[in-house]
Amino acid sequence: MVDVISKPEHETLNISANQEQLDILDQLLKPEVQESLNTLVEQLPKLTELVNILTKSYDFAQSVATDDVLKNDTVSAISEIATPVVHSVKGLAANAIEAKDRAEANNDVIGLFGLLKMMKDPQAQKLFRFAQAFLEVSAERKNQK
Repeated sequence: MVDVISKPEHETLNISANQEQLDILDQLLKPEVQESLNTLVEQLPKLTELVNILTKSYDFAQSVATDDVLKNDTVSAISEIATPVVHSVKGLAANAIEAKDRAEANNDVIGLFGLLKMMKDPQAQKLFRFAQAFLEVSAERKNQK
């Protein structure tokens, strides 16, 4: 029988730990690694300042994200602003749909005198002024490009 001589387990661990330390020392002796470490040491004050700023930003974001009162106030403020806009858009859409339906149902021919009569209507005047202003703005923007 062959007796196998084995090293105790703690000696094997010591050898591997020593080898790792030697590998790290070899890495540290390389000139490019030393240059990088010098640059890092020179920039440490800036890095510390950056970490402090990031920590403060994170703390602020965390407090905002977990503040239920702020969330509710923000939601209600946005709702308060958006609700009138939603109602006016719904009203405008309803008017457009009704006008389209009426225009499709009406087959009357509008002659020259009918147009002249419509031009006196205040709503038609507002529409004409809007169309004129819209065309002017479109032309100005086209000329700017």
